Amino acid sequence: MSIRFDGRVAIVTGAGAGLGRAHALGLAARGARVVVNDFGGGIDGSGASSAPADAVAAEIRAAGGEAISHGADVTNAEQVADMVGQALKTWGTVDILINNAGILRDASFAKMSIADFRKVVEVHLMGSVVCSHAVWPHMRAAGYGRILMTTSSSGLYGNFGQSNYGAAKTALIGLMNVLQIEGEKNDIRVNTLGPGAATRMTESLIAPDILKLMTPQSVTPTALFLVSEDAPRRTILNATAGGVSRTYIHETEGVYLPPEDNTPERIAELFDEISDVRGQHLYAAGGAQVMKFVGKAAQAMGVRLG
Repeated sequence: MSIRFDGRVAIVTGAGAGLGRAHALGLAARGARVVVNDFGGGIDGSGASSAPADAVAAEIRAAGGEAISHGADVTNAEQVADMVGQALKTWGTVDILINNAGILRDASFAKMSIADFRKVVEVHLMGSVVCSHAVWPHMRAAGYGRILMTTSSSGLYGNFGQSNYGAAKTALIGLMNVLQIEGEKNDIRVNTLGPGAATRMTESLIAPDILKLMTPQSVTPTALFLVSEDAPRRTILNATAGGVSRTYIHETEGVYLPPEDNTPERIAELFDEISDVRGQHLYAAGGAQVMKFVGKAAQAMGVRLG
């Protein structure tokens, strides 16, 4: 099976360098027409320049591909609408969106300003929201769409000094879950990539000898799979240095406590049983978790549901 993107139009945010650039080049090499988006600021979000996006778009065209550049700030709905409009004007459709743009403003939580916390959440989370919202009606009308969120091990598992970044990256998984449910009938598939790569955002955090193994190009194949025609749905794949894994969010079976026994002390006594992973579940929607508990309560009280 050969994965191709001939005739598809893709928007890649934060594509002026690093992972976004690798994704844009990878899509173009397999036939996609690419909107290379980059605000062109520093890793902290300061400044702006069209040069990075222009350079990557020119690189794609020089290799025989089709690309345009756009310097939209992903948090600015008007600029993002213009970017989507340019894609539609040029190629008539938008099939793929890779939400990759991001910034860092690291500090321990005690030392972090609320402004820096809010700015990082605004770019990572709201930037993905704004871009996804802009392409959503076009994908619905076309009956086809592939959207990729970008999470991080800092969001999945935590990392010192990145409370703002981690919170935003975890929130994107929640966004994926809901958009996949809402986009299902229109074949809009939404997935999440957890990358680890040597980029401007990681070069000061990871030792150079380790970074040499963590090329952006080793991550891009996983991204391309997740936005392909036969992509899975609601899937979190992690990719670093050639390694690929999948993250699941499971929930234990848990216990039922009748009203007279539902106390903090009893929960403490049963904590190990509550935490037992045997029989754990992977839920397709939040309502299923609610019904698990309601079902246990109804059974215990002899109530017939439905």
